[in-house]
Amino acid sequence: MREIILADHAGFCFGVKRAVDGIVRALAEKGAAWSIGMPIHNPQEVARLCALGLMIVSDVRDIPDGARVFIRAHGEALSVFKELQDKNAHIMDMTCPFVQRAQARAGELSARGYHIVLLGDIRHPEIRSIQGHVDGSIDVVADETDAARLPKTRLAALISQTTQREELLASVASALVFRTEELHVCNTVCRATVERQGAVRALAGKVDGLVVIGGHESANTAKLRDIGLACGMDVIWIENINELNGGWLLGKGKIGAAAGASTPLWLITEVCTKIARM
Repeated sequence: MREIILADHAGFCFGVKRAVDGIVRALAEKGAAWSIGMPIHNPQEVARLCALGLMIVSDVRDIPDGARVFIRAHGEALSVFKELQDKNAHIMDMTCPFVQRAQARAGELSARGYHIVLLGDIRHPEIRSIQGHVDGSIDVVADETDAARLPKTRLAALISQTTQREELLASVASALVFRTEELHVCNTVCRATVERQGAVRALAGKVDGLVVIGGHESANTAKLRDIGLACGMDVIWIENINELNGGWLLGKGKIGAAAGASTPLWLITEVCTKIARM
């Protein structure tokens, strides 16, 4: 059997565990609940929640009046909360506290006259939720190259998507110094993200290959894959056991395993057990 070395920090972070536990309790006690978009970026865990009674829609307009509505860990814009209140919805707000902090900082600094520069993936629901807490001017940048293209401004505040790399945040901040007279930098990268990224780096040189387990839509899981590659590891990113490649495992005695913050423990265990037996 192969030796599996699991990263010190893998699987559900505090925010995701809090959200999943909350919705499981609510479904058990109250029956059906609704979610605007996937509650977490892991299809297998979402399928489990749907089997328990969770219903997913793409738009708040598709939610019936008076329904019980789950706000996912990524959060929602203030306008979405207003629409739900107008529908007399019973809101279960499970926004991750780290995301709430980023939302609050963006809103506060915007109200003080700062142009908000938001580091992250413009398509990600967390980014949209933070944008939805800002009344003033805001730009979303993916990296330091984007930041260097921004028009110059007197006041700017840099806020990060919680799953970004701190090194990238520092690089973007360095680029923005030349675009503004006064720069306010908020390190809103969550500790769980930093811990998981550090745990992947710690596996470098200790394993023959790294399996990253998590949904293919998960931003934080993608970062783990990127860090593994940057550390020189042979990396495969899989969402479930059906994506395991026997050929990739050939000749590898020690396999490192890392998992994104939305990956449930049962799935990590399933994948590691299969690898050990292949």
